[in-house]
Amino acid sequence: MTANPELITERKIPTYADSIVFRFKTALLQVRRSLVDLRGRNVGRHRVDEKLANHPLIATSRTKLWTENEPQERFLVAGKIHNLRIAIEKLNGLEIPAGATFSFWKHVGRASGLRGFVEGRELREGCIIPNVGGGLCQISNALYDAALQAGHEIVERHAHTQVIAGSLAEQGRDATVFWNYVDLRFRSDSAFRIEAKLKSDELVVRFRGKSNGSRAVHQIVRSTQTADVNSCATCEVGDCHRVVDAATHADFGRAAFLVDEHSPEFDKYITSVRDSNDILLLPLDGRRFRKSNYAWKTTGFGKVRQSFFVTAKRSYRSRKLAAQGAARQKNLLRMYEELAESYAKLLTYDVTHVTVQQSLLPFLWKRGHLGGRTFDVLMSGLPMHEIQKRLDVAFELNPESKTLGDFRADKDLIDAERDALREARTIVTSHTEIASLFPNRSKLLDWNLPAVKESRSKPANEKPVIVFPASTVGRKGCYELREALAGIDTKIVILGPIIEGKNFWDGFEIERGREDWLQIADLVVLPAFIEHRPRRLLLAAANGIPVIASPECGVTGLSGVNTVDAGDAAGLRRAIIEQLDVLK
Repeated sequence: MTANPELITERKIPTYADSIVFRFKTALLQVRRSLVDLRGRNVGRHRVDEKLANHPLIATSRTKLWTENEPQERFLVAGKIHNLRIAIEKLNGLEIPAGATFSFWKHVGRASGLRGFVEGRELREGCIIPNVGGGLCQISNALYDAALQAGHEIVERHAHTQVIAGSLAEQGRDATVFWNYVDLRFRSDSAFRIEAKLKSDELVVRFRGKSNGSRAVHQIVRSTQTADVNSCATCEVGDCHRVVDAATHADFGRAAFLVDEHSPEFDKYITSVRDSNDILLLPLDGRRFRKSNYAWKTTGFGKVRQSFFVTAKRSYRSRKLAAQGAARQKNLLRMYEELAESYAKLLTYDVTHVTVQQSLLPFLWKRGHLGGRTFDVLMSGLPMHEIQKRLDVAFELNPESKTLGDFRADKDLIDAERDALREARTIVTSHTEIASLFPNRSKLLDWNLPAVKESRSKPANEKPVIVFPASTVGRKGCYELREALAGIDTKIVILGPIIEGKNFWDGFEIERGREDWLQIADLVVLPAFIEHRPRRLLLAAANGIPVIASPECGVTGLSGVNTVDAGDAAGLRRAIIEQLDVLK
């Protein structure tokens, strides 16, 4: 948006004195409003609740976030979006009782820098100016629009004094706000719920409850003048004290990488796409990151110190829990949530793109931290809804299992992850099964095959040795493997605890936890329903050991790997027999 020369000649250029007078007048009006509200006490704050969460939708308002294409405007639009994130935290989930009045400022509070607000776009005296808290009118507009749709009684509403082409003001559905004397207030004869969310490119405001039909609107200020406004970010009037130096924001915007664990594939990917100005956040865990190429020290101690305490707490809690089970899964989810929140506090408003680890995704999405930003997801596991669907299938096949039905995540968390994955720009993964779920958006990375230090000199085994490279739990396909191997004279080496029951492998010759399994293995078999980290399969394939795995293991197409569908015990038996025949 560039300045209009004809408009400049007609408009008085604001001076510092004008700004002082404006501030003095607003201070008087703010004091007067505070006294009126204190004396009247007819407008209060309302609580976030879930009582109306399942009531029907009665209104929806959608507005675009990134409305300006000029690069000089990006810092103001990003500031506006950041301010909207803060406001939404105060508004989302509010439930207003029947007959009670909703007040915008009673819930959002004063937009000050101390409360995290930054400079955003504000329309004042025909100009778009940078101001702390600027841009909140977008959500007040949306609230007013939704209130009209729902037929609520408008108690107080102020239209903008000038109308920007293409805005809600052109439709008479705008509501400007200015702390605290220019407010938006409305009420309903029945209780209603406000839901507000930022997607990557739009603000969505919904009301739930009971519609009141149409009502007459009490409008306090009205203007039909359409303005060709100037922006301080692009204006060429050099003697105006509001003009912003465009060069200061020429390279505005950076990316953030939110990582929860090290993997060589993601390590290489992040190193290849990360710019020196980008933010990299890692847990302080030397055991997992000391061999990483991330160079975590470049993030600065201030950017990583919060994650240290979360990581330490997770380690302490995990040591007190069993290796499997619902308690452990709940602990992990709680830790992911805490880590996500610690990272979110470090996302400055100039972060316009985020690359986030899957474990943190639903928590960041639920709290709105990804709203108004594009984001990619580093995925090493199937989506939660897909995991639970496959566990349900496995449980139907093996209802005697002690582990297949022990844990299911909360629906709200599953829905949050599903919604976030729909909005994600790119799914980054090495796992072929995960990539197949997002055929148009996935970036498939090559697996990092471990180096083979020396040729394998395998001694001749008296009978074929089959390695099951996992714990004996239902999701790893142990029931199908047991059924497939019935009557076949083999030795089974199990690389993990037997959790399905101490007598699970009765009738089979087994060995547990042999460290030299690579030296003795004839065949590695993992017919898993769920497998997110197939490192032992990669190790076996790199050492020339034949592998039979399900597609769920994510190594389809890898040299030396044959695939058999999870749950297909008969097909698994045929594949094992064919492979053992080759080895004879």
